[in-house]
Amino acid sequence: MSTPEQTEHLVLPGVLTAAEAAETVAALLAVQREDGALPWFRGHHLDPWDHTEAAMALDAAGEHGAAERAYDWLARHQNGDGSWYAAYHDGDPGQPTDRSRETNFCAYVAVGVWHHYLATGDDAFVDRMWPTVFAAIEFVLRLQRPGGQIGWKREADGTPVDDALLTGSSSIHQALRCALAIAERREEPQPDWELATGALAHAIRNHPERFLDKNRYSMDWYYPVLGGAITGADATARIQEGWDRFVVPGLGVRCVLPNPWVTGGESCELALALWATGESDRALEILQSIQHLRAEGGLYWTGYVFEGNKAFWPEELTTWTAGSLLLAVAALGGDEATTAVFGGERLPVGLEPDCCR
Repeated sequence: MSTPEQTEHLVLPGVLTAAEAAETVAALLAVQREDGALPWFRGHHLDPWDHTEAAMALDAAGEHGAAERAYDWLARHQNGDGSWYAAYHDGDPGQPTDRSRETNFCAYVAVGVWHHYLATGDDAFVDRMWPTVFAAIEFVLRLQRPGGQIGWKREADGTPVDDALLTGSSSIHQALRCALAIAERREEPQPDWELATGALAHAIRNHPERFLDKNRYSMDWYYPVLGGAITGADATARIQEGWDRFVVPGLGVRCVLPNPWVTGGESCELALALWATGESDRALEILQSIQHLRAEGGLYWTGYVFEGNKAFWPEELTTWTAGSLLLAVAALGGDEATTAVFGGERLPVGLEPDCCR
């Protein structure tokens, strides 16, 4: 169990003390099942993306054994086509509650595996997880469209959904770069993945019409930056353009316009995107603004309705909200693995074809 001494690197003024960080990590560990599964909370469902996010947070906190058990859960319960189902009741692999297979959910394993390797230097882990990562990426890329964007999912009956989500494709962009880094580490080049990543980056940067219009959602605003597809001055300009629409001073980030609802996960992800663009001060302010979401025991409410009948809503304390906060704190605190994954260090660059730049 983590102690304040073990979580001193997660101290951030106005966000976490060492004792608070230890409490949050202990709360995550208490939710994790013996088989490694990390559901949203016990009795609710597990989805592969949020499971991986929580596992990454455990690695950032030094709980490498618990994180490895989470990745082993993914390896054991991967479908034959390289996918996972969208949801499992309480993380029980025998009880899928949504048999569709979402591409960004499946791709994210590559981000987690690369993060774990950077945190531990464990080559044997990479070798063991490589078939899982390879199969997941191949599943995802079978849904790539000619324009570079990635189809959203396969339905339960296997029917592909060709419509693409900007947030999901941006997350996949990060995952593809991590998968390529893993392949390079293993000296197994994947030129087709490189081409696919370049085409996807080009679509994200230059062709918003290739994605469903979800610009009311804050994730579509910052995820192209968080996923590493939009960088530099363009990233700074994009964040600035949406700031007044989505950021509620002192409370956090709206999930969707015009709803008076701020959410912890989106706020922490925005903080990561801000950090990646060099705006650590604003990232810290965002993280400080959501401390009203912290609950007794160290977990965080999903969100808060700030008009009318003000209330925490929904009434749930989710592992992925706490996980996203720990990752944002780790990035601002200079944790090597987390900064490398979200800052783009040691990830391939320049994959977009010259003709498309």
